[in-house]
Amino acid sequence: MKSKNIHAPDLTQRPPRSPRMRLGGYAILPRCLDKGRATLAGKNGEYHYACPLDQRFFEFVGIKANDLKKQLALGKGDGEILIWVTAHSRNKREPWEIAQWSALQDQRGPADLESREYFNGMLAKFSKEREDIVSWSDLLDLDDYVSFGGKA
Repeated sequence: MKSKNIHAPDLTQRPPRSPRMRLGGYAILPRCLDKGRATLAGKNGEYHYACPLDQRFFEFVGIKANDLKKQLALGKGDGEILIWVTAHSRNKREPWEIAQWSALQDQRGPADLESREYFNGMLAKFSKEREDIVSWSDLLDLDDYVSFGGKA
């Protein structure tokens, strides 16, 4: 499902938006949209649409990744996508629920030994001294920064 009629970021040149960015109060959504558009345009680089992080958003709102991807292929902008998400979510959420869920996503770290080992291994690729990297959002932001030339 490749589309040439969408405005897509080139994720081989710069990272998608941070998982901390919000759209309609939802964390993760702007990053997911960037990866979806880039995937449709064949410019996703190392990034994967509908990855486990994106799945957290899809599960929370109750929509399918492929359904959202079809909307992106139509060339819809962020505002239009938010309207579509709100209209098609199986799980209707109150603003306070969205705010709490998004805050949790910002702070969520590894929950078990296996994910802790994976997290620590990823972090070690960038830095052995960074004690401030404790959440998945921290790690993704650091990964994006270092992947495009920043120093950990």
